[in-house]
Amino acid sequence: MTVNAHILDTDAAIAALLAESRTIAVLGARGETHRDRPAYYVPRYLQEAGYALYLVPVHEPRPPEILGVDAVARLEDLPPVDIVDVFRRPEDLPAHLDALIALRPRAVWLQLGIRNDEVAGRLAEAGIDVVQDRCIMVEHRRLLAPGS
Repeated sequence: MTVNAHILDTDAAIAALLAESRTIAVLGARGETHRDRPAYYVPRYLQEAGYALYLVPVHEPRPPEILGVDAVARLEDLPPVDIVDVFRRPEDLPAHLDALIALRPRAVWLQLGIRNDEVAGRLAEAGIDVVQDRCIMVEHRRLLAPGS
């Protein structure tokens, strides 16, 4: 499989990823005090959609739990997951690259507004699928929600 095959940008590839995945880690998840932020309400949506969540907050103070799930301190502390959904600025992504490659999720999903072609290329070279600059909640609703 070529590196470009790991950059997912078609509806069919994204729908398959979402349909076949069961576990999602959210890097940069936010707690209750940030209910109006996508880093809180997107994981809540994913939880309600039936995905098992692992939440990795990065902003201080780090809540011990979010959405009734114990927070995980670092990517290195995660069990295997299908997708890592990322709420981090593009310039912050290189600091997480080695941990993402070591974790070897099926995919790394960079939320809407987040694009880093260098990091995406490195992940793809490692055989990890990448979605960039798309909201996982919007895509799930559009591609998999009943009536879509």
